[in-house]
Amino acid sequence: MDRAVATALVPATASEGVSRDGWRVLLMLSRGGGRSMGEIAGHTALPAPTATRVVDRLVAAGMAYRRHDPVDRRRVLVHLAADGRAVVERVCGMVERKVGTALGAAHPRERAQLADLLAHLADAPA
Repeated sequence: MDRAVATALVPATASEGVSRDGWRVLLMLSRGGGRSMGEIAGHTALPAPTATRVVDRLVAAGMAYRRHDPVDRRRVLVHLAADGRAVVERVCGMVERKVGTALGAAHPRERAQLADLLAHLADAPA
């Protein structure tokens, strides 16, 4: 399953100039609100220095930006920029089209198995 997702995802993110780690950060930021570097590192399972480098690259590319936390001015939060949101939308669209094409070519039994698996995952506790 991971290989199938990577097969669809890697070309789409690469065409946008985003690494796998950068994609994970963009996807997290797309869920809304600003995130601290600690939250980003923890959620993406990246070492803190790596997470900082990934965010630095996203900021330099205009896909994310940093702002001080309005509640605690000592904290800096990372937010998704408009260009980052556009990248997320384009990549998700490319992946959805590729998966749709693959599903259309799949055997009906395989589609039913996938539907069952997705339903199971949707019902699983977080």
